[in-house]
Amino acid sequence: GVPEAKVTWFKNKVKLPSTHHLHDGLLFLANVSLSDQGLYSCKAANLHGEVTESSQLLVLEPPRPLPYLEDLTAVLTSAGPSTHSVLASPSGTKLTVSPGSSALIGCAVDGHPTPNITWLYSGEPLSLRHQLLAAGRILQILNISDFTDGEFSCLAQNEAGSLTQIMSLAIQEYRWSADKLTACSASCGHRGVQLPQLRCLLDGAEVNASYCRETPKPSLQPIACNRRDCPSRWMVTSWSPCTRSCGGGIQTRRVTCQRLTARGSSVPMSNEACAQVSKRPVDTQNCNRQPCVEWVASSWGQCNGPCIGPRLAVQHRQIFCQTKDGTSVSSDQCSSLPRPLSTQNCWTDVCGVHWRVSLWTVCTATCGNYGFQSRRVDCVHVRTNKPVMEHRCSWRPRPANWQRCNITPCENGTLLGGWVAEQCKSRKEGRVISQKRSTGPC
Repeated sequence: GVPEAKVTWFKNKVKLPSTHHLHDGLLFLANVSLSDQGLYSCKAANLHGEVTESSQLLVLEPPRPLPYLEDLTAVLTSAGPSTHSVLASPSGTKLTVSPGSSALIGCAVDGHPTPNITWLYSGEPLSLRHQLLAAGRILQILNISDFTDGEFSCLAQNEAGSLTQIMSLAIQEYRWSADKLTACSASCGHRGVQLPQLRCLLDGAEVNASYCRETPKPSLQPIACNRRDCPSRWMVTSWSPCTRSCGGGIQTRRVTCQRLTARGSSVPMSNEACAQVSKRPVDTQNCNRQPCVEWVASSWGQCNGPCIGPRLAVQHRQIFCQTKDGTSVSSDQCSSLPRPLSTQNCWTDVCGVHWRVSLWTVCTATCGNYGFQSRRVDCVHVRTNKPVMEHRCSWRPRPANWQRCNITPCENGTLLGGWVAEQCKSRKEGRVISQKRSTGPC
């Protein structure tokens, strides 16, 4: 303008010092940072007027890694002690976890504008079960067993660029180990073996064997050990049977001095060779020194008791323990012997009863539904054959004293004046037994 205009610069409507001004109305910003972002305005003014022009300065920062992620610490605190956490990095970090555990993977990045974060697994978008926390900056894996060994990566992008950070996952495997051996089963001879001890390990530490149940077990072979000649030693056979079952007997065994070789053969040695190592075992000993005893029973007592049922009367006798010479001793000394019965059922004269029945009477009809016959039923004594009270026989079923008979249809009768005479004539007596009014045939 004429005269020449004076130029003044403003940032976000705040006047800037003149140290930033250059000739020809230029504004110079050195080493631009986010703090320089804003609305810049220049006002040119002289005596005749003024004019203002503005420009918005946007500062872009490409994504860059951060050394820590505050959100990850907060989430980890609430997740529990069994959750593993790790930050992905441009050079790659590694996380080794046990099967079934959970993990938090952080993507600590910064940039302007705020980068968008995309998680990948082995170069592909995540498809297995997971959760994104803290605006996508934290990947939560609830069960690490859903994945296999692989590489997780977070891709941070904005208008200024992109950054990829990597985390390699290694899942520890439960495995069987047979590196420990049992103690040798023998100190010498030819049979000494050691058995491998099977253990379930995770990262070198022993865990419960149930974790390895789906892992095939290795084949275990016994390992020979201490295969060398044994020192001379006494060898004994089993004791012979005792010469007596009670009252004191003797049993014997054979005692020899032998040496077992590494090949398994037994070599006889002199008694002096074994005597230098240990005292000779005895070859004779007493046995069954307890006195000879037996159960003795007195005669059976009188048979007593009512007989309301078979053999309900009882009789008793005394049982006691004594030696062979007749000396009575405690019953405990006969406890190993079968004890005779001291009580038994018996049969009294009262029990000797039964039901006696007479012959059936002649049936009261030869046909129809009304014929019956009866007989006499008495409770009598077996020996005297005399009747007794019926309750004496009550423990046996009482025979029936009457029954129906000749239950057969009669011949058709003759209809006469509304009466039908049932001509049920006795074959023996030749007479009419009964008449019955009826509206129809018999």
